[in-house]
Amino acid sequence: MPQQAFEDWRPGFSLPRELYLDDAVFADELDRIWRSSWLFAAFAAELPAPGAFVSHAVGDARILIVRDDDGALRGVHNTCRHRGMPVCEEARGSVERWVCPYHQWTYARDGALLGAAGLDGAADPASLGLRRAPVEEVGGLVFAWLGDGEPAPFGPARRVLGEALALQGLDRARVAHAIDYEVRANWKLVWENNRECWHCHLGPPEYAQANFDVAPDTRRTRELAAARAADHARLLARAGAPATDEHVGPGLYAFPSPGRGWSANRTPLAPGFVTESLDGRPVAPLMGGHPDYDVGTLRVRTVPNLWCHASADHAVLTRLEPLAPGLTRARVSWLVDAGAVEGTDFELGRLLPFWQLTSEQDWDLCERNHAGVRNPAYEPGPYSPSREANVAAFSAWYVGRMTAA
Repeated sequence: MPQQAFEDWRPGFSLPRELYLDDAVFADELDRIWRSSWLFAAFAAELPAPGAFVSHAVGDARILIVRDDDGALRGVHNTCRHRGMPVCEEARGSVERWVCPYHQWTYARDGALLGAAGLDGAADPASLGLRRAPVEEVGGLVFAWLGDGEPAPFGPARRVLGEALALQGLDRARVAHAIDYEVRANWKLVWENNRECWHCHLGPPEYAQANFDVAPDTRRTRELAAARAADHARLLARAGAPATDEHVGPGLYAFPSPGRGWSANRTPLAPGFVTESLDGRPVAPLMGGHPDYDVGTLRVRTVPNLWCHASADHAVLTRLEPLAPGLTRARVSWLVDAGAVEGTDFELGRLLPFWQLTSEQDWDLCERNHAGVRNPAYEPGPYSPSREANVAAFSAWYVGRMTAA
């Protein structure tokens, strides 16, 4: 790995070119960040009954997450303990047991070895179960740890995310639609784009109309945002939502910070918008415990792979997967209340456009940004303290994770 590039980085400046493009850096990122973090992997709604499973992969690491007979979620690494064949090639489905297609070693849902023809006493079957992958569920979101060794404590993230997500009801939701994108850009450029909205007037104008993120920092704007936030706080208090600084405030929220890769806050929408839709009007029935549509949006982020905008009537979550130094898969999922019926309670033609247009416009900017970074003439430039403080914080978080002993 080109260590000199990390030593050359200056806080408050964009990253050196090699950190976006180098294969060795990318491989090290998979170990130091992606397989050493709790990753958003699935929705609990995708695993409704015993036997339901989904697969999740980062790089060469592949796991299966399954709902067991006792209702608990289990994670197992998708590699047979005989000769390494994946025991399942499906992205999702329902399973009674895992059967390796090579030599038919058979495992229980939780990975315990049930049968191994030909073992003939060569090893103890109890020691040959599928390797476990820790999983955690909070507020309807399922996180997984793909790396070796003891995972980082999940408790601190659970407290923040659980409190924030309680009202949203993602655990009582359904995935109405999902779109997979392959973005020809480094995953860090995708995050950097997400961490500022300086570009939003020219990039995703639909987003700019609905949010305070790009509004001019004037006394009038601050007063309007504060008034909207106060209105929302009263509605949320009626529903028993927590009234903490973590969850109430206008505009962009400071994130990430050293040692903390998760955050949640609620922010008011612009006047005339009660949800993130093209016209600001509701697009689906109320979710969870929301008392009213006009409660702003809940924003949740966990680096390195999740951000979420949740209105009272729907939630949109983006999950990242790094494929190569210059290629990132992004899955954008729209969730509505579990009882909402397409064609009766909501129409995809009204549910999707706000975040579909915003995402696709951002992916285009990320791809063009990556092409510019590939230019040998690229040099790190200074971040704007007023407009790009969160981008600077992300770069500092990244360098800290990559250079930690």
